[in-house]
Amino acid sequence: MLKAASAAAGATAVATGATALGVGTTGTAAAAGGYAHPGLLHTRADLERMAAKVKAGAAPHTAGYAKLTANRHAQSGWTANPQETVYRGGGSPQNYVTLYNDVHAAYQNALRYHVGGDSAHADTAVAILNAWSAKLTSLEGSADRFLAAGLYGYQIANAAELVRDRDDFELDRFRKMLTTVFAPLSESFLTDHNNAVVTNYWPNWDLTALACVLATGIFCDDEARVERAVEYFKNGAGLGSVKNAIPVVHDDGLAEWLEAGRDQGHALLGVGLMGTVCEMAWNQGIDLYGYDDSRFLKGAQYVAKWSLGGDVAYTANTRKKGAIGGWSGTETASDAAAVDPAMTRPIWAMIANHYTKRRGLSASYLTRIAAKAAPEGGGGDYGPNSGGFDQLGFGTLAFTRDKAADTSAGAGGRPSASASTPTPASGAKGSPASPSASGTGSAASVAGAAPSPAGGRSGDLASTGSTEVVAWTAATGITALAGGLLLLRRRGRAGGGAHSK
Repeated sequence: MLKAASAAAGATAVATGATALGVGTTGTAAAAGGYAHPGLLHTRADLERMAAKVKAGAAPHTAGYAKLTANRHAQSGWTANPQETVYRGGGSPQNYVTLYNDVHAAYQNALRYHVGGDSAHADTAVAILNAWSAKLTSLEGSADRFLAAGLYGYQIANAAELVRDRDDFELDRFRKMLTTVFAPLSESFLTDHNNAVVTNYWPNWDLTALACVLATGIFCDDEARVERAVEYFKNGAGLGSVKNAIPVVHDDGLAEWLEAGRDQGHALLGVGLMGTVCEMAWNQGIDLYGYDDSRFLKGAQYVAKWSLGGDVAYTANTRKKGAIGGWSGTETASDAAAVDPAMTRPIWAMIANHYTKRRGLSASYLTRIAAKAAPEGGGGDYGPNSGGFDQLGFGTLAFTRDKAADTSAGAGGRPSASASTPTPASGAKGSPASPSASGTGSAASVAGAAPSPAGGRSGDLASTGSTEVVAWTAATGITALAGGLLLLRRRGRAGGGAHSK
């Protein structure tokens, strides 16, 4: 449980945004015993399954584990390089590369420890996490600072969750870092969207923030934070809530993914992030996978079919853009963008295994694309740029599972229908509960939008703030490197522009 001081700090950090996120500030910390730990992307049962399958030489787990052990981030000799301030998209120096490399090294070493049993990897993970919690005080930059908070916040929480019971892990200090550095930015974004029109940002911006807030809430046994994330997933005003990200459901069982009208790379990112939110919630007895008649399944199937080269319907939509009281305009996505069937992200194993193995549902497109992507690697296997580190990965190892004997409800008695409110898991500590370019080369086009003003926070609403330049193909607006690697989008012009992640 949180110590009183930590709980007070966490409550203060979220109070200002609570009303706008749709709930009050009266939520209390989770009941005695808190949430199940480990209980973010992996439960104790999951970790034991991975270890047993690898020890038995079972396929495809062994291939997935080979991807992990071969990754340079998964080596016990990794040394952390913590920073006091991390900058992404602006400021000096732009050093967020250091953070995401260290986060993935911590996660991969922690996962390798649980599967292979060598405590040297746990020691390394703990050393990395302790080094960062002792030094990091702020995340700065352009609007991309919100991406850094969301992406690296949920990821570093997942790494820490795997070693939280180690005596040498500074648990309280890590909680303080999550609740004072990462989560406040994500909560601020979900509240006021960087002072932008609520539809200015594509779905994946909201989803990074949601993942961070939910992971922080579970890690810190903070029920109020978990409630806020779940409520926003269901009813949030931004484009990342499930009905806004997946606005149209068709009679054939597929549902349009809004960002398919932008480009393939960001649509894949959004599906992976929503799956991450659903999986973390599921491991605490909250069924977002099945919410609204499994709306996420229908959206994921749509993106899988489209990414495999299949034809999909797309309903033209126009969204408002700009700053509140400042520049404004609209952008229309009229059709699903072209795709490169070789492009991939390590997102599919988790989603496919949930619906087909836990639930026993037919999901042919998910099954096909997961098999095509296997064995999934992780950060460092998909290139050196930030896009290759947006997911923790290794789904072939982590999420391949046998079909549940009873698929009428969630595994271990989890609900088969959506939970109306989150409930702290009943498992004791240490065991699970019963169990970015906009228009270039895409279907999106800008209409009537005035340029954003240069300089200052008011001018970086959708700026990516980096000078990275990615080669683009005229047909798709994105390119896959060898092995299906996606590098992120062409960046905005200096001084702010209309581009977003």
